[in-house]
Amino acid sequence: MRRTLPAATVALLLALTACSPSRSTPPGAQGGPTGTPTASRQDAAQVDETLGSLRRVDDLPLYEMTYVGRYDATTGTDASPATPFGCSLFVAAGDRSRPLFARNFDWDANPAMVLRTDPPDGYASISLVDLSYLGVGADPAGDRRLLNAPLLPFDGMNERGLAVGLAADDGARADRDPGKPTVGSVRILRLVLDRAATVDQAVAVFAAHNLDFDGGPPLHYLVGDATGASAVVEFVDGEMRVERGRGAWQALTNVPVAGIPEERRREDRRYGLIARAMTESGGVADAAAAHRVLTAVRQAHTRWSVTYGLRSGEVTLVTAMGGGERRYRLPMS
Repeated sequence: MRRTLPAATVALLLALTACSPSRSTPPGAQGGPTGTPTASRQDAAQVDETLGSLRRVDDLPLYEMTYVGRYDATTGTDASPATPFGCSLFVAAGDRSRPLFARNFDWDANPAMVLRTDPPDGYASISLVDLSYLGVGADPAGDRRLLNAPLLPFDGMNERGLAVGLAADDGARADRDPGKPTVGSVRILRLVLDRAATVDQAVAVFAAHNLDFDGGPPLHYLVGDATGASAVVEFVDGEMRVERGRGAWQALTNVPVAGIPEERRREDRRYGLIARAMTESGGVADAAAAHRVLTAVRQAHTRWSVTYGLRSGEVTLVTAMGGGERRYRLPMS
């Protein structure tokens, strides 16, 4: 069991807009008003401590929470988003002493959470969770479905400096191998954060599982690690394809990249803007510079912009409501 982190799970209730549709009964809704968790392996005291730590910190509304204890990442709730994630991501690795992972999340006005976890059998991480897929409503206080929150990270970074995020890829198709376990297309991020310290290990986690895109848009993924290595994981004609970063930066929006010439990728407006900025800077960006790039590719439905310092453990979050930056720090091992 690894060292214990400061008790600060950040859980963030964000209003997201246009990466998912509104729905009266979100996927994962279960039980009555307080819900029934399926992933929690906590004792009663840990449950009370977790739910009792929830607090509202701004008018987004933004909440913070600390998840205490064990969860089972292989069972329980899976997200089933029904419209595309219009998101923008990049890894800036021109300065290998301070690589950075950056991401805009573009989605519907759903509750969400920035969650810090420290499982006894995995790496500690900070991740962002869309709470609507847990069935959690506008007032999350005391809702036991929050105990499933570790299952649905939409992006995040772990204590080894491995970060991962997702975006829609309408043409993706993932065929199933009967010899592999199947996990949801969002759940796979939890397995990566818990188990992978490097891009190679993250790719191995993807390769060991079938991904289930049923009930939502097909996805592709960007991963980066503390060495500045990065890779895009896509699913082309049913097979997993990996394109590794070969220069000072790597970017991902909602267009495929595996086997696609760079000039074709830049025809996508957001990809082109990121590529131009990263080329001009030589792939060097601190959090402030990365947020300027994220601002340039913001959409009307961008709900949060976040940067992860892959060696420093620093996380800088800007929400859609313009309430200023919130900063978090993940102690790195």
